Amino acid sequence: MNLQGLRSSLLLLTFATASLIQPAAAAEDSPHWRGNNRNGVVTEKSGWNGEHWINSKPDWTVQVGEGASSPLVVGQQVFTLGHRDGRDIVTCLEASTGKPIWTANYKAPKYGRNAIGDEGLYSGPSATPEFDPATKLLYTLSADGALHCWDTKNSGAKVWHRNLYDDYQMPQRAKVGRSARRDYGYTSAPLTHGDRLLVEVGGPTGTIVAFDKLTGKESWRSKATSVAGHSGGLVPLTVEGVPCVAALTFDGLLVIRVDAGHAGETVATYPWVTDFANNISSPAVHEDCVLITSAYNDQAMCKLRITLRGATKVWEQPVASKACTPVIHSGRIYLAWDRLRALDWESGKVIWEGPVVGDAGSCVVTADEKLIVWANRGELFLAEINAENAKYRELARVSRLAKSDVWPHLAVSQQQILRRDRVGNLMRFSLGVTDK
Repeated sequence: MNLQGLRSSLLLLTFATASLIQPAAAAEDSPHWRGNNRNGVVTEKSGWNGEHWINSKPDWTVQVGEGASSPLVVGQQVFTLGHRDGRDIVTCLEASTGKPIWTANYKAPKYGRNAIGDEGLYSGPSATPEFDPATKLLYTLSADGALHCWDTKNSGAKVWHRNLYDDYQMPQRAKVGRSARRDYGYTSAPLTHGDRLLVEVGGPTGTIVAFDKLTGKESWRSKATSVAGHSGGLVPLTVEGVPCVAALTFDGLLVIRVDAGHAGETVATYPWVTDFANNISSPAVHEDCVLITSAYNDQAMCKLRITLRGATKVWEQPVASKACTPVIHSGRIYLAWDRLRALDWESGKVIWEGPVVGDAGSCVVTADEKLIVWANRGELFLAEINAENAKYRELARVSRLAKSDVWPHLAVSQQQILRRDRVGNLMRFSLGVTDK
């Protein structure tokens, strides 16, 4: 098929109902940051059989290089991005065995060119790759701004690449108040939308830039020009029938339109400036509302209602998440920072508090009303979360799975859990298979 023919086919796949979520047929895959629906809620069941959950040891462990990038699962393949010996490494593994199918690599520094602070807490790429089901192309973004497109049908052959620092000159993130300066480079996962790839570039000419996903050529830029935040990814949402994306930038929430004729126009902004430039948790979206949160000076969570006329605060509560993007499900908000917590979606008030989970953590809600949590430098645990529960109820726990920070969010897909730590140990656990 020629390029024009492929473009025509891709247009037919663009959402007809102003939705950016992938079709239900791909629901068992985890091709994006935070899963198929990009919200931490999956159609997979937890594997809990009433007595047992998963094996105490993983099916396999593979060293994939340093980084905070989360794994993706597509069919029987796992994709991940890491750093080793002066190079970023893209790895495709066989899900059942952990054996490599192909790898690709390129020269890259361990930190971005403007990096400052906390080098002992992170290293390598932080941005999760993006897989496009329509073309089978994989997109990766390094800490130093190297944006690559790889052909997964052709053993990871490079399709195109460009460097965002070179092309857009994003400045070093500014010092906030009396806090020390922090800059972790590029951290936000790209997002495919129709025939475009959206990236939080954060340059002085546009916060979000859209590229032709087949060629890498720029298509449009947002009118907003905030510096990029440190969050895990852009988030799709629909505002009064209009497709949009949200980002938590350096200085607050940004919502822009992505529909033809209005792409890049600002819909809403809301100021949210955090010490150390650490707006890390991504926005969480449910219906017409967006949830933003950060720790440090803010130590708060804010629910905003978004219309085409802007953002209106619904509530703000003194409960925060530092790195874990909250999961919204069945009238509750779940987050893993400091302690595992459940909040009421309508009021933001705490319903229950669970165990200590540390700074790094993530959680996924499964189809059988369970919460899988990855936290505490190497603990996987399972909790019951049905609406009747007024208290935390833990069902199972597997401990001592890592000795480093667990910044990468976990992936639950194809009846398995994929979890990774900062130094690059990627593990697989089969759901519903136990050694007891």
